[in-house]
Amino acid sequence: MFFGRKIFIASKHHKDRVISPLLTSALGLDCIPCFDLDTDLVGTFSGEVQRPGNPLETLRKKCLLAIETYSCDLLIASEGSFAPHPLLPFVAADDEWLMLMDRRNDLEIVVREISTETNFNAKTVRTENELLEFAHSVHFPSHALILKASKDDYTNMTKGLQNAKDLIEAFDKLFSINRSVYVETDMRAMFNPTRMKVIESATHKLIAKINSSCSACHQPGFDVVEVIPGLPCELCHCPTNSSLKHKLQCARCGFIEEKLYPKGKKEENPMYCDNCNP
Repeated sequence: MFFGRKIFIASKHHKDRVISPLLTSALGLDCIPCFDLDTDLVGTFSGEVQRPGNPLETLRKKCLLAIETYSCDLLIASEGSFAPHPLLPFVAADDEWLMLMDRRNDLEIVVREISTETNFNAKTVRTENELLEFAHSVHFPSHALILKASKDDYTNMTKGLQNAKDLIEAFDKLFSINRSVYVETDMRAMFNPTRMKVIESATHKLIAKINSSCSACHQPGFDVVEVIPGLPCELCHCPTNSSLKHKLQCARCGFIEEKLYPKGKKEENPMYCDNCNP
């Protein structure tokens, strides 16, 4: 279905650096980067353009923008956001989504990767020392910074700061106007190697999902729709909260299949058993 076809990478932020080699190697795709595609039209991390909807809606908007621009029928888009982890509210998380859209075969395949590996942070600073301390804590200069007069003031914003000289100059200019400066991590992929690694992990997950096909209609993207707990404890044999089965369903024909012991083990360690370790 995909081998030898051209696929357009709907990103202006060089995500093709990690996505393209994997898609070419695993699926035989000819990857075309879209550096001149203005995906900022559907939202920016720095806040001056708000995202119009949820991640799935934004992914589709990016895909449709690429279709209109390049008249292509196979493309991939990425969308990320940064917020507290859904299960660890005091820990920042990188929430990455990838969508492959195949208009020829009326197919969408979507994956999501959530990682706590992120330098996402921001702070109001009033001295060069405070600024440099913050910069050091978020892996500057390998990870770029953004400076604003305040959190929601975009009039004199400077993005993509990657060396100390430019950083101090931008700080001095803003400080002379506002007497304080808002500094934040630049979360655009090309300026954030940590985020790039999470996008790479999401791409591996997408390839695995593409290679999982429905045994009834052979549609790619046969995926887990429900995780069923109950793996027995190896000591007391009571059911635990660990996965006993995965339920997979085809988005096209609706075929359902259950996979027993999806993680390759038939019993759980007692340390994860509520009966043995309440």
